[in-house]
Amino acid sequence: MRALKIAATGMSAQQLRVETISNNLANMNTTAYNARRAEFADLHYQQISRAGTVNASDGTVLPTGVQVGLGVRPAAVSVHLSQGALQQTNNDLDIAIDGNGYLEVTLPSGQSAYTRDGALKRSAEGLIVTSDGFAVSPEVTIPDDATSISINAEGEVYGYFQDSPEGQLLGQFTLAGFTNPKGLEAIGSNLFTETEASGPATVSTAGEDGLGTLRQGYLEGSSVDAVREVTELIEAQRGYEMNAKVISAVDQMMGATTQVR
Repeated sequence: MRALKIAATGMSAQQLRVETISNNLANMNTTAYNARRAEFADLHYQQISRAGTVNASDGTVLPTGVQVGLGVRPAAVSVHLSQGALQQTNNDLDIAIDGNGYLEVTLPSGQSAYTRDGALKRSAEGLIVTSDGFAVSPEVTIPDDATSISINAEGEVYGYFQDSPEGQLLGQFTLAGFTNPKGLEAIGSNLFTETEASGPATVSTAGEDGLGTLRQGYLEGSSVDAVREVTELIEAQRGYEMNAKVISAVDQMMGATTQVR
C-alpha cells in the first residue's frame, strides 16, 4: 500500500504551505516584507517496467513504461521580490528604497547585514540606527544642534542649523546589490545576510549600477497580497483534506484485506 505513505507526504507538503501562508499573513503589515512561496518537487519513481523494453511474448517494443511515484517533497521556500507600496510618513528619518538594493547595517558582532526597512532612528550619540539599534553603514551622525535633516535621492544627508540657512553635508547612505537577492538568508528583524547563493554585496551610490533611489518621508509597505494568500490557504486546506481522505480510503482497503478468509 504505497498510497498510505504517498498521501502522508502530500499532507506534510500542504502543512508546510499553510505555515508559509500563515507567516505571510502575519507579516502583512511588516515594513518592506516580501511574501514567501512554498515550492515542491516530486519524489523518486519506482520503475515497474521501463519504456522501450522489448515485450518477451511477441518481441514488440513497449512505447510507455510503468512508473509509480512515491510522493512529494519541499523544494524551496522562495522570496517573491516585488516592491511594496510606498507609504508617506513625513518622518525625517523614514526612507524607502524605490527600486533594487538594500541598506547595509553593522551587527554587534561586526558582521554586515542588509535590510529594506528604512524606519531609522537616532541614538543617544546622534548616530543613525535601525529600530533595533544597529548602526547604518556608512555611519552618519546628526549633531545635537541640528534642527532638521534632509536626505536626497542619492542618499546624501544634510543637516540644517539655526545659524545657517544652507544645509551642511553630514554623510551619505549607500545601497548594496546582489546578483541573486533570493539567495539572501533571513535572520529576522527585517535583516538579511549574504550567502554563497546570493553572491557578495556590490555597494554603490543610490541610483547607480541598477540600484534604486531613496525617498525621504516614506516607508515601503509589505508586498503580501491578502486576497491571494487567502485563496492559496483554501487550496492548501482542500489539498490536505484530499490527502487525508486517501489515507482513510487506504485504511478501509487494508481493513477489507484483513477480513478476507
